[in-house]
Amino acid sequence: QVQLVESGGGLVQAGGSLRLSCTHSGRMFNIYTMGWFRQAPGKERDFVAAISGSGSGTYYADSVKGRFTISRDNAKNTVSLQMNSLNSEDTAVYYCARHSRPYSSDAAATLKYSYWGQGTQVTVSS
Repeated sequence: QVQLVESGGGLVQAGGSLRLSCTHSGRMFNIYTMGWFRQAPGKERDFVAAISGSGSGTYYADSVKGRFTISRDNAKNTVSLQMNSLNSEDTAVYYCARHSRPYSSDAAATLKYSYWGQGTQVTVSS
């Protein structure tokens, strides 16, 4: 059984930074693309970033390019999202997710992910 647990959310001032982490329990973590998504109140869940199983491929939404960095540690079964230069539009619940298919590069499609964490709140105050 796969479980994903996020941590690291909180309240930060505009221009600040936060680092989110997600711990994956279950086998074969290193063959699955992992993604971060976010959902603001009244809006759909949107893609933020993803990383391939080996870590060699990374993908970002245009809105976070140059500010957010996704990484993973396959020895520790964790994936992280470093968020810098935060602004009020980054306020949302952030979710970690595991892709449904191994070795897949179809990284941005929400429906392609089959396991989700419970989410962690990120609030950016202006």
